[in-house]
Amino acid sequence: MNTRVLKANLLLLVAALVWGATFVAQKRGMDTIGPMAFTGLRFLLGAACLAPIAWKQIKSGQASFAGNTQKWLPLKGILAAGILMFLGINLQQTGLVHTTAGKAGFITGLYVIFVPILGLFWRQKVGVWGWMGISLALAGLYFLSMTSSFVLAYGDSLILACAFAWAGHVLVLGYFSPKMGSFVLAFGQAFVCAVLSLLMAFIVEDFTLGDIWLTRYPLFFGGVASVAIGFTLQVIGQKDSPPAHAAVILQLEAVFAAFFGWLLLAEVMSSRSILGAGLMLAGMLTAQLGMLRRSKSVQISEP
Repeated sequence: MNTRVLKANLLLLVAALVWGATFVAQKRGMDTIGPMAFTGLRFLLGAACLAPIAWKQIKSGQASFAGNTQKWLPLKGILAAGILMFLGINLQQTGLVHTTAGKAGFITGLYVIFVPILGLFWRQKVGVWGWMGISLALAGLYFLSMTSSFVLAYGDSLILACAFAWAGHVLVLGYFSPKMGSFVLAFGQAFVCAVLSLLMAFIVEDFTLGDIWLTRYPLFFGGVASVAIGFTLQVIGQKDSPPAHAAVILQLEAVFAAFFGWLLLAEVMSSRSILGAGLMLAGMLTAQLGMLRRSKSVQISEP
């Protein structure tokens, strides 16, 4: 492994660690304000951090859609990605009120399973590896989240819905991101998510400036570290990291979420939950690596 690949892999590892720790910040943030308000303020802060980089990309002429003459297509991409981000993150944030950070991390990671499932609507083949991964992940979800009455726990069901939204978000980015500046799209989707979340917060939640001040540390970590720094590290790291390396490393986000949930929130996973988490992680990795093998065979790069 050369130095560039090693450096890129380390950057992706830090990104996964930051995103895993963010589940704790998200849970802590709701000690004083509601999920919509926390999300809106967090992504507004993240968008503010990304704004100078996005503006520089626009000024340098790197933000336009490659070979595309449709005037409103960039705006459509930003709106589509921002709305799906709004749905995904708020379902996740609300679900965290009712479940643990560790479980939320593993269930959210199922988006890598749902991407090929949603791809069936566009006649994309899942393949043997994909179905193996889906089977393992579903078995893991049963052990991790099913109650004794065979009902999916409420908080976990919200996180599962969030994973579907993130899968749709991945597909949208897969279409739009190759055609426009990465940081312009990142800023735009974060800003749309922030505006929609704050509008909903003003309608359905009550909070004061004092409440926001009490939540300043989780907000700062969730906005700056996760939205701004985490995304930047991913963009830089995936330029030099082999896709197979990146797939495995980024899935460690779920493991870090469970670790920080145990370390900082005293969350304890039962032996049944550990078995479920292990099966889900194995399923996610199996499906992801299977997609990489297939894409390599037809010489199509990941979005």
